[in-house]
Amino acid sequence: MVAQTRAGGTSSPRKLKFHEKLVGKGLSTDTLLKKLKNLHTELAELDQDLVDVTSLALARKELIHTTILLHKDRGVKAYAACCLADLLRLYAPDAPYTHNELRDIFQFFFRQLSTGLKGSDSSYYNEYFHLLESLSTVKSVVLVCDLPNAEELMVDIFRDFFNLVRHDLAKKIEIFMADILVALIDECQVLPSDALETVMAQFMDKNLGMDNSAYRLAVQVCNSTADKLQRHVCQYFTDIIVQHSADEEFNDIRNAHNLIKQINRSCPALLHNVIPQLEEELRVEDVQLRSLATQVLGEMFADKGGADLVRKYPTTWNVWLLRKNDKSPAVRLTLVEAAKGLIANLPEQRESVEEAMQAKLLDPDEKVRAAVCKLYSQLDYEAALHHVSQQQLRNVAGRSLDKKNSVRVEALNSIGKLYSLAYPEIENGDPAAVQQFAWIPESLLHMSASTQEVKAAVEPVLAEYVFPLPSTSSKGDVDEVAWTDKLLTTMKFLDEKAINTLLGTSSIKATRPTGYERFIDCCVENNGGIIDENEDEIVRKLKFVTQKLAATFPDPQKASDDLNAFAKLNEGRLYKLLKTCMDPQTDLKTLIKSSNEFMRRIEQSSPGIHATLATFLRKASFRLINQSSIPTLVKRLQRGDPAGDGYGTSQAQLSANNAQAVLTTVSKHCPALYKPHVGELTKAIADEKNPRLVELCLQALAAVAKWDERLAPTDKRTAERVMRFVLDSNHRHAKFSARLLAKSKNSDETCAEVVNTISDELPDVDPEKLVAHIAVLVELSLMAPDAFEQKSETIMSFLLKQILIEPSLPDPDDMNNEIEWVDNDDLTPTMRAKILSLKVCRNRCLAHASSDSALDIATPFLKMFITLLEFGGSLKADSEDDPKVRTRMRLQAAVSLLRLAAIEKYASFVSNNFVLLAITMQDPCYQVRIEFLRKFMSIATTQKLPAHFNVIPFLTVHDPEADVKTMAKAYVSYVFRTAPPSSRVNTFEIIFVRFLHLLAHHPDFSLAQESLVDMAKYIDFYLELISSADNISLLYHISGKIKTVRDSESHGYSENLYALSELAQHIIQTRAHAHSWALQSYPGKIKLFSDILRPLPNPEAANEILKRVYLPHETMDWLKEQAKSARAAAAAENKPKPERKPAAKRKAAVPRTNGHAKRARASTRRNKYDDASSEDDEESSATDGSSDEAEERDGAQEPKSATSSADEEEPGEERPRRGARTKAKAKIKQQASRKSAKAK
Repeated sequence: MVAQTRAGGTSSPRKLKFHEKLVGKGLSTDTLLKKLKNLHTELAELDQDLVDVTSLALARKELIHTTILLHKDRGVKAYAACCLADLLRLYAPDAPYTHNELRDIFQFFFRQLSTGLKGSDSSYYNEYFHLLESLSTVKSVVLVCDLPNAEELMVDIFRDFFNLVRHDLAKKIEIFMADILVALIDECQVLPSDALETVMAQFMDKNLGMDNSAYRLAVQVCNSTADKLQRHVCQYFTDIIVQHSADEEFNDIRNAHNLIKQINRSCPALLHNVIPQLEEELRVEDVQLRSLATQVLGEMFADKGGADLVRKYPTTWNVWLLRKNDKSPAVRLTLVEAAKGLIANLPEQRESVEEAMQAKLLDPDEKVRAAVCKLYSQLDYEAALHHVSQQQLRNVAGRSLDKKNSVRVEALNSIGKLYSLAYPEIENGDPAAVQQFAWIPESLLHMSASTQEVKAAVEPVLAEYVFPLPSTSSKGDVDEVAWTDKLLTTMKFLDEKAINTLLGTSSIKATRPTGYERFIDCCVENNGGIIDENEDEIVRKLKFVTQKLAATFPDPQKASDDLNAFAKLNEGRLYKLLKTCMDPQTDLKTLIKSSNEFMRRIEQSSPGIHATLATFLRKASFRLINQSSIPTLVKRLQRGDPAGDGYGTSQAQLSANNAQAVLTTVSKHCPALYKPHVGELTKAIADEKNPRLVELCLQALAAVAKWDERLAPTDKRTAERVMRFVLDSNHRHAKFSARLLAKSKNSDETCAEVVNTISDELPDVDPEKLVAHIAVLVELSLMAPDAFEQKSETIMSFLLKQILIEPSLPDPDDMNNEIEWVDNDDLTPTMRAKILSLKVCRNRCLAHASSDSALDIATPFLKMFITLLEFGGSLKADSEDDPKVRTRMRLQAAVSLLRLAAIEKYASFVSNNFVLLAITMQDPCYQVRIEFLRKFMSIATTQKLPAHFNVIPFLTVHDPEADVKTMAKAYVSYVFRTAPPSSRVNTFEIIFVRFLHLLAHHPDFSLAQESLVDMAKYIDFYLELISSADNISLLYHISGKIKTVRDSESHGYSENLYALSELAQHIIQTRAHAHSWALQSYPGKIKLFSDILRPLPNPEAANEILKRVYLPHETMDWLKEQAKSARAAAAAENKPKPERKPAAKRKAAVPRTNGHAKRARASTRRNKYDDASSEDDEESSATDGSSDEAEERDGAQEPKSATSSADEEEPGEERPRRGARTKAKAKIKQQASRKSAKAK
C-alpha cells in the first residue's frame, strides 16, 4: 500500500512515551477519554520514519479491544479511530493487524464516519476530519482490498460516502472522500457491481450540476479512474439492454441511454467501450431502440465535446449520419432534430451535416419545406418546451440575420413570442423552461450587433415580448416591483456582453441633453414653420438635429421625412407627452400613461409616421430602467447579498449581482434617477455589515451630488459616517466617500482635513489602508485641488519615491510568474497602489489644466508616462519588475496620456510621442489592447481628442484576436457614418497622411516584401472603412502629395513615407477600379501638417523624389497581381448570374443557421464574454468601458455597417502577425528618447 514518508535525517528513532493502560476494570469513561486524547496527540506528532514501532505494541493491542471498539461513548470511539489511523500510518507499509482485525478496524472507521460526520458543528468533528484525512493521505484504506470480505466492505464504503457527502460538508472532506474511493478502485481487482451502481446513480439525480455534492464526487472519482472503469461501465449498460430489450421495457432502456448522455457530458472517457455498442444499436431492426440510439448519439455529438467524439469514433459518426436515409420517419425525424445542434457545435463536420440537411430540404413537397420554416411561430409553450431542441430554436434565431426583412421579422417574432410564453415558468425557476428559453434575450441582444437593419428589428421585439411595459390594474396601479424583478430575472441568463448591450439600449447612457430632447426643443422653436426671430438659425438647427437622429434609424431618409412631418404637426400636447416620457423624474405609472396617449394621438393624426415615432419614443424614454426601479434594485441588492461579498450562485445572489450592474450604470450615466431616493440611499449606507450595498449607495450619492450639489446629505450623522469611510481601509468606500465629500457642505474644510490626515498617515499605514488613502487622493486631486495642493509636495514625494519608483519584483513563490495580466479583483495592494498613484498624477494634471502653471506641474508626469511606455511598464530600462505590474502600469500610462491629450495645453507634448502611444494598440498583452481601445473610444466619444488620434483604431488590422479588430471596425464605421460631412474630412479623411506617417515610423516598417504586404493591409483596412466614391479622389491626392514634402525627423523616415505614398496610390487605384469609382483630380487645396512634415529644400529635390520609385520591384509585381485579381473579381461580380434554384438558394444564404458567418478559429485566450462571435463583439464595442455616451448614440451600442459582413475572415486566410513590440523594441526606445529630448 501507499504510505506517506518524511525525510528522517540522522535522528535516532523516537519511542512512544505513553504507557498507560487503556483496558481494565474500574476505568471511567472520562479517564479513558483523557488517555485516548493524550495518546492521539502523541501519535499524531510521531514521524513514520523516526519512530520505534516496538514502543507502539501495547497501544496497538489495547486499541482493538472490544471494550473500546464497542464503547458506548462517541468520544472514546472517535479518539480510538484516530489512534488506529495513526498506528496504520506509523506501521506502513506493513499493517500490524490480522485480516480479521483489519476488517473490524475498517468497519469501525466507516461506522464512525457515517454516524458522526454530519457537519462542522457536530461533536468530535475535528477527530472525524483527522480520521478521514489520514485515510486519504496515507492510503491505508487500500488494505480493504486484501481482506476476505473486501467486496462487501467496498460496497458499504461507497454507499456511506455518497450518503455522507450530501450533508454539505467542507470541500476538503469531499476531496478526501474522492481520494479514498479512487484509491479503492485503483487497488481492487474487480469493482463490485453494487459499488458501480452507487456511482452511476449519482448521474441520474434530478438536480444534476456541480452544485450537487454527490454528483461532484461521482464526476471526480470517475474522471480519476476512467481507464479502470471503462470495462465495468460497458458491462453495466450491456446488462441493462440485454435484460430489458427482450421484454420491450423501453423505459428502463431509455433511462440507461439518458444516463449515457449525462456521463458523456462530465466523464466522456468512461464511454470508450460504450460508443461502439451504441453504434451497433443503430443497425438493429427494432425501431424504438434504433431511434433511441440515434437520439442519444445525436445529442452527444451536439454536446460541447462532440467534436472530440467525432474524431475518436469516425465510424460511429458515419453510421449515425446514414440514418438520414432510415426507412422509419421517426428515426429520420430524430436525426434531423439532433442535427440542428450539430450545425453550430460541430464546425469541422459542418459540410457533411449541411449535406444531410440539404437532402431533407429538397423534399418534393414544397408545403412541407415551408411548414418546417414556419413551424416555430405556430408552437405553443408546451410543444416548444418538450418537442423542440434548444438548438433548433437557436437556428430560428439565426434566421434573424437573413437578408430578407420578412424572414427576419418572422424569426424574431417566433422566439420573442416563445420567450413571452415561457417567462412565468422561468420566473418560477422551472429548470426545463430555463434551459429551453432563458437564452433567447441574450441571443437577441447579440444579434442586434450584426447590422442596423437587424438592430431595428430586434429592438421592438425586446420592447414588446422581453421587456414590455407592465399593464395597469383596474384601479390604474402598476406593479413596479414585478416589473423591475423581470429585468433582474432576465439578466441572470445574460453574459457580460449582452448585459452591456441591454443597458446600452436604455436611455440611461445617453449624454444629456440627448438628441431626442434637442429635437423636441427645436420643434418648439420652429413652431410649425411660423418663426418670429432667427428663422435661419432655428431652421438650420432643426435640420441638423433631424439629420443626426435620422442617421441612427435603419432608413435615414424615411426617418428624416417622418421627423419633419412630426415637426410640422406642431402639437403642443405631443411635445409635452414626449418630454414627460424623457424626463428622468417621471415614474413608471406616468410613463405608461403618457406613452399610450402619445402613440394613440399619433395613430389618429398621422398614421404614416407611427412606426418612426414609436421607435423614437422607445429610444428616448426610460422604459427599461426608471426612477421607480431604484427602490427595488436597492432591496434586491440588500436582501440577495446580506453579507455583501458578491459571492454565491443562489437566485437571490444573482439578482443582487444584476442589481449592482444596473445601479453602477445609473450612477455613471444618469444619476438624476436617484433624486427622489436620496433619503433611502443615505439610510442604506448605515448598513455597514453589507459592504457592497454601502459601496453602491455611496457611489450613487456621490453621483447625484455631483449632478446637483443641493442633493448631498447634510445631516451630522451621515457626514460623520462618510468621513469615517474616507479614512477607512476599504478603498471602494473611501473612493466614493471622497467624491461625496467634495460635493458636500463645507467641502473645502473637510477635504483639507482629510488631505492633512492622509498625508500624515501615508508612511505608516498598512498596505490595505494605503490603497484606500491613495484612492481618496485620486478623487481629491481632481475634485478638491486646493485642498490637495496644501500637502501636494509631501504626497507626491511619497507616491513617487515609496510607491512608483519602488521595484515590484515577481513573487518567487508565485507559480504563475509568466502570466501578464490579473483581473481587478486579484490585484495585490502593491499593484493597486501603483496604479492609483499614476491616477493621482493624471488627475493633478487635469485639475490644473486651466492654470498658468499647468505645463510646469504636468511635464514631469507626462515624461513619466512616456517613460513607462518606453520601458514596457517600468521606469527603468533594466527593470525586472513583475510582468503583471508592468502590463498594468503601461496600460494606465497610455490611458492617462489619452485623457491628457484631450487637454489643449498637454496635447502638443503627447502628440510629440504619438507613435509610442499609438503602438500600445499592438501591445503583446490582449487585455492591454482591448482595454486601451475601449478607453480610446470612450475618451474620443466624450472629449475632444486631436483628430490624428483617430488613426489608432486602424492599427488593429493585424490583431491576433478577432474581437479587437471587430470592435475597432464598429467604432470607426459608426462614428464616420453619423458624423456631418464637414467633420468627416477633418477627423477621418485628412488624417490619412497622419496614418501613413505613423506607418512610416512604425518599428515593423521596412522595404522588405513581407513588411510592405503588412503595410498594405493597414492601408486596405483604412480604405475599407473610410473610402467612398465621394472621397476617393481626396485620399488619392493626399497620398500623392506626400512626395512633395519630407519627414520632420530624418531622411530615412522620409524614404519610408515616400514608399508608403506609392503603395497607397496603387491600392487606391485598385480599389477605385474594383468599385467603378471615378478617380478624378482633386480640385481643392490641402495643407499638410507642419508638425510632422517639412517642405523640401528646393525644386530639384522635389523633381528627383517624384521621378524616383521607392517601392522594390518585387512589391510592384505583387501590386500588379493584386490589381489583376481585383479586376477579375469585379468582372465576375458584374457578370450576369444564372437563376438559382430555391433549394440552392437556401444552402447559399450568407448568415448560417446559427446566425453567424463562417470564420476562421480565433485564439483561445478570451475574457469571460469572449466566446461570442465577432458580430456580437461589435455591439459592446461602442460603449464598453465608456464613462459617457455621445448623444447620437442615445445610449445604444452601435452595430457595424451592413456591408462589413463581407469582410469576415474566411477559413484558411493567413492570420497576419503583430510584432510592434517584438521586432524593434530598441527602435521604439530610441525614438521615444529622441522625442523626449526634443520636448525638453
